[in-house]
Order: sequence, then structure tokens, then C-alpha cells
Amino acid sequence: MTTMMDVYDRLYSHYGPQQWWPGETALEIMVGAILVQNTAWKNVEKAITNLKEQGLLDPQALHACHLEELAETIRSAGYYRLKAKRLKNLITFLIEEFDGDLDQMFATDTTTLREQLLAINGIGPETADSILLYAANKRVFVVDTYTARVLKRHGWIWAEADYYQIQDHFVSELPQEIELYNEYHALLVSVGHHHCRKTPKCEECPLADLLPGGQIVDFE
Repeated sequence: MTTMMDVYDRLYSHYGPQQWWPGETALEIMVGAILVQNTAWKNVEKAITNLKEQGLLDPQALHACHLEELAETIRSAGYYRLKAKRLKNLITFLIEEFDGDLDQMFATDTTTLREQLLAINGIGPETADSILLYAANKRVFVVDTYTARVLKRHGWIWAEADYYQIQDHFVSELPQEIELYNEYHALLVSVGHHHCRKTPKCEECPLADLLPGGQIVDFE
């Protein structure tokens, strides 16, 4: 029987360490978690570079920045007007609840902070958990579209499983280690990006021989 650690070992052997999430500061990681919604990371990098060049990667500066100016600055990330509003919502929360102090924000217990993040308009479970794991360094397993697709195609979880059921599946099987959660999510993103797409490219995928009956399970 294939365990989630077996899958991790295969992915790690194939792809190596991913060093994810890229970002020089916790704030940059938080901003990236908003901007990466429904777009490729290369587009996010351009937007973050623009924010840096304009001196906007600072809680107070982002809070003071006019919405229209912020939207234009992050245009490369796509859905830039919507994402500017979501980013503003996150920064407003940081300013109003913690006076812009990330250390104070991250000192909040995980359950409470997660509930607070999910209450912010535009932040769903994946974005909230990405902030908790990668920026706050809290022990939370992140689930994304790639994660769900890999598990369901291989028959490791039922096709109707939702975000929380998939998350619980990993948490129940894995050692509860922040570094492992970090690396595992990044590896699943990698296999999803390179192989387990909507139209799969199973050739040379390290998990290809684990497909049930050698066939793709079509759940989408």
C-alpha cells in the first residue's frame, strides 16, 4: 500500500529540494500568496519587483497607497484590480489588528489566526494556509489544485473529497513537521506543473506507475 511518505520520497528523489516559498521577507511571502491566485509565478515575480522598486513592500506604505496605483503596480499578476482590493484587505487587517507588526500577528495561535485570515474578503483556505505555513512558520498543510488532482487521479482519496478532507488525509499520515509540510506542498506543485496537468503528461512522471491499473482516473 502506497503511503503519503512513499509519495514524498519519490517526489523528493526526482525533483530535489524546492526551497519554496520564494521571498525575502514574511510580508513579501504574504503578498505573493495573494498575487499568485489564478496566475503563474513568473507574473507574480514581475509584480513584486514593481512593488519593491516603488518602495511599497512595507505595511504602512501599502496601506497608504491608493488602490488605483496599487492595481497598476501589480498589473502583471492578472486580475490586478481584484487582487489590489484583496491585498488592501489583508494589509488593513494587519494594520488595524496588529499595528502593522508581523511578529505580533504571527504570535497569535494558529487556529485563531487562521479564522481571522479566512474572515478577510478574498482570502480562502489555500491562501490562508500558505500565509500560515510559509510566512508565519506554523504547522499547517497547504492544499491546492495540484494536490487534489494528484491524489484523486491516483485513487488515494475519494473524488468528492474537499479541501479539509484532503488536508486531514495528509496530516493524519505524515510526521507533523513544518519543514516536511513546506517541502511536500512545493513538490506537489512541481509534479502538478510538470506532469499532472488537466491534460496529463505522464511520461517520466515519478508517480506514473502508481496510477490504478496504470490508467488515469478521470475525475475532472
